[in-house]
Amino acid sequence: MTTQSFFARPKFFAVLLVVSAPSLQAEGSKTPLEVFEDRIVPIFKSPKPSSCVQCHLASVDLREYILPSHEATFASLRADGMIDLDDPKKSKILELITMGEKDHDRGAKLIHEKTRKAEYEAFAAWIEACCKDPKLRALPAPKPEKRARPKLSDAVIRHTRKSRVLNSFVRNIWSQRMRCFPCHTPHEIDPENPKHARAQEKTAGYEEEFGKEVAERLKIFKKSPLETMRYLIADSRKTPKDRLPLVDLDHPRKSLLILKPTARLPKKTDDGREPPSYVEPVSHMGGLKMHVDDQSYKSFNAWIRDYSKVTRGEYKTVDELPADNWQPTQRVLMIRDTPEAWKPMTRVQLMVHAWDEKRKAWSEEPVAFTQGTITPRGRVVGPLFLFREKKKGFVRVQHVQRATLPAARYLIKAYLDQQKTLAKDPTAFLTKADFVGQAEIEAKWKLGFRNAEKFAGDLFVKEVR
Repeated sequence: MTTQSFFARPKFFAVLLVVSAPSLQAEGSKTPLEVFEDRIVPIFKSPKPSSCVQCHLASVDLREYILPSHEATFASLRADGMIDLDDPKKSKILELITMGEKDHDRGAKLIHEKTRKAEYEAFAAWIEACCKDPKLRALPAPKPEKRARPKLSDAVIRHTRKSRVLNSFVRNIWSQRMRCFPCHTPHEIDPENPKHARAQEKTAGYEEEFGKEVAERLKIFKKSPLETMRYLIADSRKTPKDRLPLVDLDHPRKSLLILKPTARLPKKTDDGREPPSYVEPVSHMGGLKMHVDDQSYKSFNAWIRDYSKVTRGEYKTVDELPADNWQPTQRVLMIRDTPEAWKPMTRVQLMVHAWDEKRKAWSEEPVAFTQGTITPRGRVVGPLFLFREKKKGFVRVQHVQRATLPAARYLIKAYLDQQKTLAKDPTAFLTKADFVGQAEIEAKWKLGFRNAEKFAGDLFVKEVR
C-alpha cells in the first residue's frame, strides 16, 4: 500500500535563499525587477516544496502566486487584494506565508521555519520595492484568467489544511475512543477512580500475557488527538506482511481501525481461544464494539476516506467535498415497533428536523441524524450526530457529553436503505427516493442509552408537510 502523509513527508531543511545583514541593507537600492530576479525567481524555479506544505496537505503552493514577469506578478497580486499599497508589511500574501508560525505541531513548525523565513523576507523586500514604484502601482488590473492564483477554490484549499483534517479526526474517531476502553485507551484509566480498578487490573498484565510488542501495539489511542493520528498514520506506513494496516488509504474499509471493532471473538479451542487475527477474516479479543451499520462506522470510514482523498489531491471542486460537518453526542434516539413494511435487518437513516419559528415550518435541512439496522424485534436505535454550520471550513468541536439539542418538538424523517446504498458506500446519505415516512415527537434529549428518546413506529406517516 502506498500511503502519503504529512507526517511522512521528507524533511526539507533547504533554505531557498540566505540573506546576510549587509545584503539586506543594500536591498533598498535595487529595482523591483532586480529584487524579483534575485529573490522571487529562485522560489519559482525551486524543485523543493514551498512552506505551504506545513499547513496544507495538497492543493496550494506559493509558486502559484508567481508569474514569469515581476510586473504581471505584482499587478495580479494587487488585483486579488494580496498587496497592501499603503502598508506593504500588512500584505495578505505575507500573512499567508507566516500562517505556519501559528502551527500547534512544533515539529512541523521547526522543519519549515527556515524555508518560511526565506520566503517571507524575499516577498517582503520585493513588495516594498514595488510599492515605491509609481509605474507598478498604476498598472491596470489583469483579467481574472490572467492572474496568478491557485487553480482550486478557496473552499477546497481550506479543506486540505492539516488543522481541518485534525478537527475532523477529533470528531469522527477520537470522540469514539471510549468504545475501545480500556484495552486501547491506557491514558483514559484513572488510578484514583474506583470504577477504573478493574480496567487497571485488566491492562496491567498485558505485557506478561501477550509480550511487550503486542502490549505496545494495543496502545492505539495516545494522550492527544494529534499524537494518536500521527501514530495511526506512521504505523500504517510500516505494516508487516502478516498484518493489515491500521489505516488503509487504498481501501478504507479494510483498515484494522475499522475491521477490529466490527469483528467477533476468535474461535474457541480446547485451551481457550485462537490467537486474534490481523488479516481477513479478522478477529478481535475485545469482541464486537461497533456495528457495520451505525453512525460510528460511518464516521470512521468518512475520516479515512477523506484523508486519503486530501493527501492525493483528489478534490477538485467544492461539490466533491464531503458533508463532514457533524458532531457526535451521547443523546440517543430509539424507534420501537417499526412499521411492518420496514423489513428487519434493513439499514435506516433517521434525520432530525427542528421547528423554524420564523418560517412557521420545519427546517429544510436536518439538524441531526443517526442510523442503524432494524432488529428482529423491530427496533432502531443510535446516538445522534449533530449537523453544525461550517465557519471558515471548520466545525467547532464540543465535548461529547455537552453536545445536545434543546428540549422541543422535532420532526423525524426516516430513509430506508432498500437499494443497499450504505453497504456500497458507508459514508453516503440516503435520498428522497429512500424516504419512507416521518413522525413528530416531543424530545428532551437526556444523556445516554438508558434515557433514549423512545417513540413507536406507528407515529410515522408517509406524507411530507
